[in-house]
Amino acid sequence: MVATQLKAHLSPQDYFRRERVAAYKSEFFAGEVFAMAGGSVNHSLIKANVVGTLRDALRRKGGCCRTFDSDLRVKIPLTSLRTYPDVSVICGPVELDAEDDAGETVTNPAVIVEVLSDSTERYDRGTKFDHYQSIASLQQYVLVSQDQAKVETFLRQADGTWQYALCAGLEAVATLTALEVSLPLSEVFAGVEFPAVLPLRLLPKA
Repeated sequence: MVATQLKAHLSPQDYFRRERVAAYKSEFFAGEVFAMAGGSVNHSLIKANVVGTLRDALRRKGGCCRTFDSDLRVKIPLTSLRTYPDVSVICGPVELDAEDDAGETVTNPAVIVEVLSDSTERYDRGTKFDHYQSIASLQQYVLVSQDQAKVETFLRQADGTWQYALCAGLEAVATLTALEVSLPLSEVFAGVEFPAVLPLRLLPKA
């Protein structure tokens, strides 16, 4: 989703009240509100596929991890950004934003997944990932392309660095080490119609 700034300086409580009646979701940072546009057909389908695949894998595995869709708002405790990841996984008890009296904002995702688009890729890879990295509970960050069968993962290491891995092709399987489950790309991209890629044509010789 792409965020568009709305000129207003609000308190967190003002923002929460606004969100409860708004027709669209907005991010909130440093007193400013950023409207989030809807996604494409591919974006919506991939997001649903990831939620379903992770939910089923975690149920089979057992344990205390649960999968949430983009309706769940997340606060980054260190920076106070409030946003809506495409997919979140929380393991153990949910920790809530103390400033949200309605208890609708969480602070402790273990895994976050974002589905990339042309308008959000730079943000998801850059500034937004910078925010996410400061979440103490976050162990793995996942970026999913919507134009090709490609999944990228970033796994937090003991020294605070992030180990990168790339999986490409419908036969590939991404490993979510933080959850001890697999994410087959054939399931992530089930039903997705990728845009046609025009063949490269060589210019005729002079």
